[in-house]
Amino acid sequence: MSDEICYEVDSGIGWITLNRPQARNALTFAMYDRVAEICSDLKGHGSPKVLVLTGAGEKAFAAGTDISQFRAFDKPEDALTYEARIDGALQKIESCQVPTIAAISGAATGGGAGIACACDLRIATRNARFGFPVARTLGNCLSMNNYARLATLLGPARVKDIVFTARLMDADEGHRIGLYTELVSDHAALMERAKELATTIAGHAPLTLRATKEAMRRITRSDRTRESDLILMCYMSADFREGIEAFLTKRAPTWQGR
Repeated sequence: MSDEICYEVDSGIGWITLNRPQARNALTFAMYDRVAEICSDLKGHGSPKVLVLTGAGEKAFAAGTDISQFRAFDKPEDALTYEARIDGALQKIESCQVPTIAAISGAATGGGAGIACACDLRIATRNARFGFPVARTLGNCLSMNNYARLATLLGPARVKDIVFTARLMDADEGHRIGLYTELVSDHAALMERAKELATTIAGHAPLTLRATKEAMRRITRSDRTRESDLILMCYMSADFREGIEAFLTKRAPTWQGR
């Protein structure tokens, strides 16, 4: 399992690499669980300030779930348990307390596309391809939470388009519609840009980032009624006081996340 998910922390950046290049980084159930574990227990995993998720090699970010695992499905509970398990993992990524960046090279399909959508930002190479071709391949579907996440990012009409046609969206279209914030030329440039972007974000006020993440999650989940906890978390923090003093004394703030 340690070989299938590589994880390291360097200069405040946590790097999660899906590492099954021989299978286009197709995800086993254990791989989903491991990514979820890292995202939900940052202190136990080196306390990164930013997480970058990527796939080993240039051909795929992740080509969905390893289909061989579906052979054992023979009763309704198997399907429901599977979708609940994957949905739980994606929600752990989405609700992770630090910003997450998906660095995408090649195919991001099925569960791989789901992981990319659960991240906060997505950058990609020009050979990136994105989609959920299940209408052409397995004939299964997504969970309601996954459909909702996709609809928020792409709009309901485009979700229907890519699922109904089973087509893979190319990098230019993904960039044009805002799925990707940036496109780069190749895998080496992707890793360099991911590091630059993560370093920039890691230097910013962690509570501001956390509050923004949670506010966006609540808005997209129609949970707009609660906000006082987020406001108080930021305005009553030592970081806010530090930010004021640093600004007034014309120096760089030292963020502590408290």
